[in-house]
Amino acid sequence: MAEGRNLFDELLSLTTEKRNTVSMEIDTADPIEIVQIINDEDKKVAFAVERELPFIARAVEMVVQAFENGGRLFYVGAGTSGRIGVQDAAECPPTFGTDPEQIQGLIAGGRRAVFTAQEGAEDREENGANDLVAHGVTERDVVCGIAASQRTPYVVGAVKKARELRAKTLFVTTNPRSRFNIDVDIAICPEVGPEVIMGSTRMKSGTAQKMVLNMITTAAMILQGKVYENMMVDLQMTNRKLEERSKKIVMTITGVGYEEAARVLALAGGHVKTAVVMIKVNVNAAEAKKRLAKGDGFVRRAIEGEFGEH
Repeated sequence: MAEGRNLFDELLSLTTEKRNTVSMEIDTADPIEIVQIINDEDKKVAFAVERELPFIARAVEMVVQAFENGGRLFYVGAGTSGRIGVQDAAECPPTFGTDPEQIQGLIAGGRRAVFTAQEGAEDREENGANDLVAHGVTERDVVCGIAASQRTPYVVGAVKKARELRAKTLFVTTNPRSRFNIDVDIAICPEVGPEVIMGSTRMKSGTAQKMVLNMITTAAMILQGKVYENMMVDLQMTNRKLEERSKKIVMTITGVGYEEAARVLALAGGHVKTAVVMIKVNVNAAEAKKRLAKGDGFVRRAIEGEFGEH
């Protein structure tokens, strides 16, 4: 009984669990009024994230350093937070050509929880700790806990274990920084305020978490040479849409036509970076790959011949 009361009091104090005065009569609203209220509240999320940009930038630097040392990024969450982490991790290989092992999403309850809520799975710290151990987390890795409330036992347990394993740690929560009391290297705390529907953190909190994770991985990939200008040049041609997008990217960067882009991509083994360098520098695939290797995978360096220390 005492444990339940403590949890009740803790939840009661969280910003994300408070009632939103703007939506007190949403149950009497018509459809356009309902979506207007939701939209007005959603507009506040980007500004909450903006206030955390210095911390997000530090997180990006930490992740890039880990990748350069052969480390990995693990997202750890439960429910909505866990699914957002799994989604971001799953989207990086086709978008940026990363190894699926490099960015991974761990969710309380495992794979099944991605599709069907496994509500009790988040209540034990040891579950989070055990999942990290099972994935062989080491001091080279970064573990990012995600929890709107910051108190989810599965996530807290994982972060504690990560500290024991000497991994770097991040935490994304949508409650105030002033209330954050977990030992991590960097906390990211976009304060989104009470949800339109009290406690429904799949709404503003989930949106803020998604925005933060998008920034971390996208910025890290840019700094790893996965982007040229503002185009993803390391995407994998794993379906027809991505095949056509690859051709469009080559055409946009180099100015060649559709047929020529397709021809050079075939010679490049479907690798957009190689195809771009082949056309821009007028070299064969082997030479283009050599230039890319010298330029640490950065297309701009490969084209401009900047092969010094970086």
